[in-house]
Amino acid sequence: MSGKLTGDGALYDTLDRMSNFMVGYARVSTEEQDLTAQRDALAALGVEPERVYVDHGFTGRNKHRAGLREALAACRAGDTFVVTKLDRLARSVRDAHEIADDLASREIKLNIGGSVHDPTDPMGKLLFNVLAMIAEFEADLISMRTREGMKVAKANGRLRGKQPKLTVKQEVHLLELHDVGKYTMAELFSISRSTIYRAVERGQRRAAEPIRS
Repeated sequence: MSGKLTGDGALYDTLDRMSNFMVGYARVSTEEQDLTAQRDALAALGVEPERVYVDHGFTGRNKHRAGLREALAACRAGDTFVVTKLDRLARSVRDAHEIADDLASREIKLNIGGSVHDPTDPMGKLLFNVLAMIAEFEADLISMRTREGMKVAKANGRLRGKQPKLTVKQEVHLLELHDVGKYTMAELFSISRSTIYRAVERGQRRAAEPIRS
């Protein structure tokens, strides 16, 4: 017959079942950016390389990140969730609070660049709010500058969308070759057959259009 632990025995059993790992998370906004600096910083904070979860090409405002989801799911009561900066975790005040509150409710500590966030400490709460507001403010600035840059580029004629693979002269030459039955055009122009087909269709549409006097 199995007995039920009570008193100190139950307390020690609970502590034994609590985990004590450090789980790291790193993020970059584009595929071209490198995670080495964040990985090194997490290692310096005590996170083992195999316990670091990453996201490539996701902004901090995107909550649906596979790496973040896996990192949060890997944490157990007693663990510490580690990020180098709060903006790696979230780029909005609301998201930052939701994640921090979820970790606290699961008895998981949040370590931000070496400082453990204490949600019960007034100064800690103030600092967390300030960091979250700065992260959101920086994200707003980036978005604004991107929109302004695109607007200027469009006004100056530099933002033209996808450029054609063939010049007008090359497309005319391609149509001439097609009309005489030479089908090695893909090799000649170093383009795909689908590009050739689209060029031929455009030429045929132009030829079918009525001539306006």
